[in-house]
Amino acid sequence: MGSLKAYVLLITSIGKEMDVVNEMKKLNGIKDATAVYGEYDVVLEVEGANLDELNKVIGQVRRNPHIIRTVTLISM
Repeated sequence: MGSLKAYVLLITSIGKEMDVVNEMKKLNGIKDATAVYGEYDVVLEVEGANLDELNKVIGQVRRNPHIIRTVTLISM
């Protein structure tokens, strides 16, 4: 499908990691959502046909009220 891939690292509200994972899996463009231990709480794998499509998906991600901070890594 998509030719661009990005990984989005999320910091969530305490105790909301799995709620965020479950919500993220419902969004188009999210290929995987996994709760992790460490500095970040959730890692998303995002795919899109182009940068605009990636931006739309990431915009939807950031609307979640339980997400405090995001870091986006676009794969080369």
